[in-house]
Amino acid sequence: MRLVFVWLLLIVTETVVAVCPLCTVALSAGIGLTQYFGIDDTISGIWIGGFTVSLVISLNHWLGKKKIVFPGSRALNVIICYALVLWPLGKNNLIGHALNKLWGIDKIVLGIIIGSFILIINELVYGKLKRRNGGHAYFPFQKVVSPIVSLSILSLLFYELTSY
Repeated sequence: MRLVFVWLLLIVTETVVAVCPLCTVALSAGIGLTQYFGIDDTISGIWIGGFTVSLVISLNHWLGKKKIVFPGSRALNVIICYALVLWPLGKNNLIGHALNKLWGIDKIVLGIIIGSFILIINELVYGKLKRRNGGHAYFPFQKVVSPIVSLSILSLLFYELTSY
């Protein structure tokens, strides 16, 4: 556990990025707050999944700039990032409730899977569009706007699916 803390400390000490491993600590409180306001756990999970993909991308980019890359490092980063997100949720009993399921899967976990998948697709589409446009985005802040719009549309869809 100390090794993980030291590793995280080394990652966040040089610069602050939009998503950082320390933000996972806030997830438990955030889920509690969204539950208090009546937001479905699937919708919360969608944003957590998007956050986690952003975390993985940022971590891989940062480690690549530092030339800390080895065979399997990207896969290891995925495992570490998802563990840092899922562990506090499991430890605080926010995932795994028998009555908090949609389509037979825990709502938060389902949201994380769907949000992660959508953000990965979004990242791939953005890269393809950027290559098609000579290495430039089609509009300012496209890399920021596109995932937010994608996750927002998905959230609205799941709001309609889960509000009964």
